[in-house]
Amino acid sequence: MTRFALTVEYDGRPFMGWQRQAHGPSVQATLEAAVAKMTGETVAVHAAGRTDAGVHGIAMRAHVDVAREVTPFRLMEAMNALMRPSPVAVTACEIVPDDWHARFACVGRRYEYRIVNRRAPLTHEAGLAWQVPQPLDAAAMQAAAQTLIGRHDFTTFRSTHCQADSPVRTLDRLDVMAAGDRLVIHAAARSFLHHQVRSMVGCLALVGMGRWPVAGVAEALAARDRNRLGLNAPPDGLYFVGADYPAG
Repeated sequence: MTRFALTVEYDGRPFMGWQRQAHGPSVQATLEAAVAKMTGETVAVHAAGRTDAGVHGIAMRAHVDVAREVTPFRLMEAMNALMRPSPVAVTACEIVPDDWHARFACVGRRYEYRIVNRRAPLTHEAGLAWQVPQPLDAAAMQAAAQTLIGRHDFTTFRSTHCQADSPVRTLDRLDVMAAGDRLVIHAAARSFLHHQVRSMVGCLALVGMGRWPVAGVAEALAARDRNRLGLNAPPDGLYFVGADYPAG
């Protein structure tokens, strides 16, 4: 049995999310079906994170165990051929030690959220970014974002369906960067709660619109109450962009 580490890119629009679902297509099931067709084996693909319906992946890390003798290049090529026309691609594949685990060995996860700040409808990027027609004050959003950095109880920014044992997380980075009518929000932490990034982005957008003061985000955090959440941003603009592992 050989363990392969995969780097996976996908457009989340056609899927119910990363995780295998009984009621619709998923990224995980698409990958597993491709490996099964190539090897004749029933496999499970494990990922560094689980993205929701409509959320995208640029460099999701995952692993799969395969009994058949196959090179990483051939496995990657076969999977990509068998997954067409689904918008999923394996962009890298390598053999890793048997005890390497895409989820449990991961020490950091990185997301970015893309906003297009204009009134005109999106054409090429419909479903791939959040269109906000009201002018946004990126500097105010950045100031509010910094109040969330550190170790906190993020209950306010946690989905009511979140299955994590604790609402406490350590947020390492939350930066708002603007260029023209584009805003990108970068978030990094060891792990995130369900809907945490989208919930934080939604509240930052309220600050950018002038509907909340900068201090409003810190006040919502301190409340530790989901009812104090101002806005949950849509999945369209959210991308899983990287997973970090210990060196060596």
